[in-house]
Amino acid sequence: MAERCIFCRIVAGEVPASFLHQDEEVIAFRDIEPQAPTHILVVPKAHIPSIGELGQSELIGRLIQVANQVAQKEGIAKAGYRLVINCGREGGQVVPHLHLHLLGGRKLSGSLG
Repeated sequence: MAERCIFCRIVAGEVPASFLHQDEEVIAFRDIEPQAPTHILVVPKAHIPSIGELGQSELIGRLIQVANQVAQKEGIAKAGYRLVINCGREGGQVVPHLHLHLLGGRKLSGSLG
């Protein structure tokens, strides 16, 4: 059997994480290598390797909804925050499990528009 990815192991309770959100479909927890003062990962419980393999789904909307709720709870919603989804190795995706990065807590550089 292939080794499960780190996010699947977190979902299964095999790897500890301090959840900021947890429901039937989605979990959210702090990134262990933060790129901003607030860096939270929003992850579907189901193993989906990347956004490129999501297909037709309401799940992406649920991930964004959870990210917005967590941003409110973390106190960064009013000042602003960034949501990032990397796809594939060349797109910067390190863990092969769909996830959304919620970044904030300071002015972020590299505006795309």
